[in-house]
Amino acid sequence: MADEPAGRLTYRNPVLNADWPDPDVIRVGETYYLVTSSFNRAPGLPVLRSPDLLRWELIGHALPAVPPVEHFTVPRHGGGAWAPSIRHHDGLFWIFYPDPDHGVHVLTAADPAGPWSAPHLLLPGPGVIDPCPLWDDDGRAWLVFGWAKSRSGISNRLSLVEMTPDAREIIGTPVTVIDGDALPGYSTLEGPKIYKRDGWYWIFAPAGGVATGWQSVFRSRSLSGPYEDRVVLEQGDTLVNGPHQGAWVTTPEGEDWFLHFQDRGVFGRVVHLQPMRWGDDGWPVMGVEGRPVLEHPAPARASEAGRHPAPALGPARASAPDPRPAGARQAEPRRDDDFRAGELGPQWHWQANPAPGLLRLDGDGHARLRAVPNDQGNLRNLPQVLGQQMPGVAARFTTTLRLAADEPGTRAGAVVLGASYAYVGLARDRDGVSVEVRTYQDGDEGEVTRFSARLPDETETVGLRIDSDDAGVCALRFRHRAGGNGGAEESGAGDGWVTGFEGFQAEQGRWISAELGLFAAAPPGSSGEGTAVFGPVTIHPRVR
Repeated sequence: MADEPAGRLTYRNPVLNADWPDPDVIRVGETYYLVTSSFNRAPGLPVLRSPDLLRWELIGHALPAVPPVEHFTVPRHGGGAWAPSIRHHDGLFWIFYPDPDHGVHVLTAADPAGPWSAPHLLLPGPGVIDPCPLWDDDGRAWLVFGWAKSRSGISNRLSLVEMTPDAREIIGTPVTVIDGDALPGYSTLEGPKIYKRDGWYWIFAPAGGVATGWQSVFRSRSLSGPYEDRVVLEQGDTLVNGPHQGAWVTTPEGEDWFLHFQDRGVFGRVVHLQPMRWGDDGWPVMGVEGRPVLEHPAPARASEAGRHPAPALGPARASAPDPRPAGARQAEPRRDDDFRAGELGPQWHWQANPAPGLLRLDGDGHARLRAVPNDQGNLRNLPQVLGQQMPGVAARFTTTLRLAADEPGTRAGAVVLGASYAYVGLARDRDGVSVEVRTYQDGDEGEVTRFSARLPDETETVGLRIDSDDAGVCALRFRHRAGGNGGAEESGAGDGWVTGFEGFQAEQGRWISAELGLFAAAPPGSSGEGTAVFGPVTIHPRVR
């Protein structure tokens, strides 16, 4: 793609403007499939699908629960499912993913929407991360991977080991094929993706760190090396910091593209799409001469789709239109949930493997979250927080809440959760129910009450709202009406919304973005019979 194709519609980056970290992507037939890391979130390993690299829907998760299941019944911040790879081989979809404390696991499925096989521990050991398989032309199979210094004491190197073609067993001992310490300027070499093209073995790998790194490519005629290297994508004078760690994919029309992440702090690792071509010297060239683009002519199929009515991607709630100016059609996974499906939408996840019976969905437009007794006063340590990634643009989160609980100390609400958090919700004491806003700053001894007011006796339901701006600064609001309906639908000024607290700066979690979500909790010794009844949830970009 040395020259911009004439007549193409334009797309804008990021193509996934929320926390979809460490993406890997493949094309099978006419369809693209993308998998990302999920860390402590459950279910884990989200799988996305697209017809054109610009319109994405979330079709499921490869991990219904994060293993070992009992270990992850509490939030293990920074642990869990790290950077995965996805491949299609021998009629199956394969995902290889690392848990930095346990080792490399493998799952397979005939359909990427699931069900997936139970994870098989292929390569046990702490610190083994970022695996990617290669089935070579001679029938042998290999695994390239990196190392996490926090677990193994080793970093900045890529290793290779043979495995059986069914990925059930390791053959032999891993060897280092690329030592970043021997390369001038290299640090934190990780996240390898391995390919074979024109008789060369190619390892695409980032270096330099999550927020400030770059993308390198290594090549060798021999799988075991030696490899020569080249930096193929770096920030330069652009606004895209740390453009790296992703995947190369070729369209049915023969165009090459590279998807990668950008670390945006509170918004997590958002996904960009870069044009890619093979230079005259045989090396890949990404972006515009090695610099990431924010706008570019779209892939051929996406550009053509933008000129005609778009077919549905899947279920009605599968994707949301992009709010940005007209061009090639772009869509991201839908966030709203009217709770009428009778099952939890794939956009939701818990902070840990959930206990049975936490959530009841009767298909009546309400989600009933049980207020489980828990001695974790800090919501960051609470497993039963049901969340979604904070959008990468200014957004508005709304829902309604009724607290069906009689035991003092029971509380529930809408929360913006990260290393610090803030929530607006309801709390019961011996005298009744109050609306409250509380915040917690990382490092503090406890929560700070920012607002508290007794709820009128005739009112049962309140509307809850969290407004975030383009920097992740949040305002937490509520409203109630006599007669019991909180009315969380969006409306204008003077509509009864009360600001309980504003100016809260959301923070990212451990390797993940801030989240917007729902919670319910009760003090230790409670019966666990109390319930928080939430109404439909909307999460919409705020167009100002």
